[in-house]
Amino acid sequence: QVQLVESGGGLVKPGGSLTLSCVANGRTFSNNTMAWFRQPPGSLRKFVGGSQWSGGIVYYADTVKGRFSVSRDGAKNAIYLHMNNLNAEDTAVYYCAAAGEYKSDPRNIHVMDYWGKGTMVTVSS
Repeated sequence: QVQLVESGGGLVKPGGSLTLSCVANGRTFSNNTMAWFRQPPGSLRKFVGGSQWSGGIVYYADTVKGRFSVSRDGAKNAIYLHMNNLNAEDTAVYYCAAAGEYKSDPRNIHVMDYWGKGTMVTVSS
């Protein structure tokens, strides 16, 4: 059974930084699309950042470009989200996702076959 397990969420002050981790178990995703999505309270789940494989180009949502970065470790079957200069609009539940098909567009929520349970990030003073 495939599981994606996120960690690293919490409360952070505006302007602060936080790193989220996601480790996949049950299947290797080093050559598959993995991505981060987030869902603010009362809003839809949206793409944050991701790549088609562990060494591939990373795509970002415009709202996080220059502040967030995504990295992957193929050996650990993991994806990370490094978040800097956080603001209140970044408050959301952050989800790790992975696609079963190769070369899936990480920006497309509909191609994701596997999801973590999410980790809450709250940006508040």
